[in-house]
This record gives sequence, C-alpha cells and structure tokens, in this order.
Amino acid sequence: MNFLLALALMTPASAGAVVVSPVANMYSAPSEDADVVSQALCGANVALMEEKGEWTKVRTPDDYTGWMPLASLRRYGPDDRPYASAGEVAQVESLYANVYREPDVTKHQAVLTLPFEARLEVLAGTEPNTKKDDRWVRVRLPDGHSAWTQRGDVEFNPKPLSVRKTIELSRRFLGVTYLWGGTSSFGFDCSGFTQMLVRKRGIVMPRDADLQAAWRGVRPIARRKLRAGDLLFFGESPRKITHTGMYIGNGRFIHDTTHGHPGVQISRLADQPWTQLLVACRRLK
Repeated sequence: MNFLLALALMTPASAGAVVVSPVANMYSAPSEDADVVSQALCGANVALMEEKGEWTKVRTPDDYTGWMPLASLRRYGPDDRPYASAGEVAQVESLYANVYREPDVTKHQAVLTLPFEARLEVLAGTEPNTKKDDRWVRVRLPDGHSAWTQRGDVEFNPKPLSVRKTIELSRRFLGVTYLWGGTSSFGFDCSGFTQMLVRKRGIVMPRDADLQAAWRGVRPIARRKLRAGDLLFFGESPRKITHTGMYIGNGRFIHDTTHGHPGVQISRLADQPWTQLLVACRRLK
C-alpha cells in the first residue's frame, strides 16, 4: 500500500506526523545519548509507533524506524491530511535552500535553511503554471506558517532520472561531508548517499548497506560486467557489508566515506583498500 494512503487510513491513536525541522535525527533509543541511526527531512510524513515522554518512535516512508524528539514533528489531528499529499509541491533542488518570511533576502534572516529533497506545499497563486517568471514561491511550511523561497532553488513534479543524469547529479555532492546516520546534503553516510541516488531514479531502496545488497529489487552481477549505475558493496564478506557506493564507469565509483578525507568523493575500484574489500556487485532490476 502507498505510504501516504496507509498514513491517511490510520486511526487517530496511531496517526502520523510531519517533520518540521530541516533535518531530524532518528536515534536507536529515546535519548540524544543514543546513536543516530538515520534522519528524516523537512516535509517528510512519518508514522508514529510508540511514545516515551518527549520522544516518539517513528517509521519513515522507506520503512525505517527510530526514535525522534516530538519537538521535531507536528502531529496530525484526526481531520488532517498528510503534508504535501495534494496540490502543488516544491522540492528543494539546490544543495541548500533558504526560506524567508517575506520575498526578500535582505530584510530578515532566513527562517530555515533546507537540504536537497526537502518538500514544501505551494500556496495557491504561486503554482508553476502561474507567474512563471516570478522569482519567488510562497509555501506553507510543515508547522503551518507561510513563507517564501526562491524559485531557482526548487523544482515541481520532479521526474525519475536516467543513469546518466543520476551520475551527473551525484557529482554535485562532491565534498559534502560524511555524517554517520546522515541522509541529507547537510551530511550523508555511505548508504544514505547511495539510497538518495537510487531514489532519484524513482526507486525506494532500503536504508542500510547490508539490506540494500540483500534487497529483492537488485540482482547480483559479476565484477567484470559492471556498468554505470550499478551498486558496489564492501566489507569483510558478503555477510558483513559495511560500505557502499555507485559505479560511474571507467573503473571508478562515487561514495561518501571517511577514508582519506571525510566526504563524497570518487575513487578507483582498482585501488586499495577498495579492490580487496569489494564483496558484492548489484544491478537494479
């Protein structure tokens, strides 16, 4: 069942919420002293599973679970529809997009800085088919407030990318820092980065590298048959996968790693330690 439809059909006691923070950490336990297991972006709809004090366990659209502070969310009432589930939606296309309380970059500081892929509801009168030459788009933030963002930072109705376009996109993130549990342009971890690239091809893939390699949406291929867009998995063995990246052709792959310098970078598959650590190659079905 579609995640938004399932969310809408939930009873009020198990209703969902929308992320209001630019990027909300998900923890392994209801404490900021616990490790960060993933993140959810502003505008993401999540299902609420369990509450403990000021914390709630959530499930994201990729079926990942973790604990999140309630302050990062706006809980839905029984009559609310999921955020950005109807009407025009603006999705951040720049690596970062500033959101202002009025259509001016000089009068006040930005109220939010949002990462790539954050989603915003477009308010009537500023849809892409009206005022096409207008610089600004008026949006309703997930917390209910209205604000403005620059049209050049967002796109409407994004289409799935080809492999070539996905590789072009991946290069825009070169130098973005490594962040354990990260899923945004503020910082990715290896599987969060690869998952985002696959998502831009229109495919929702599991969150963690070992689950990605075992996922039924991919099939094994031999190293000698690699082609651009294939996924690479590294580790001690096929049962102990700890890293992933995307093959971009000519013996190279792009990944987010702490090796050498932390961040998104392009490496050669023939170099150490990668050639020794490669344990699985996968192609999307």
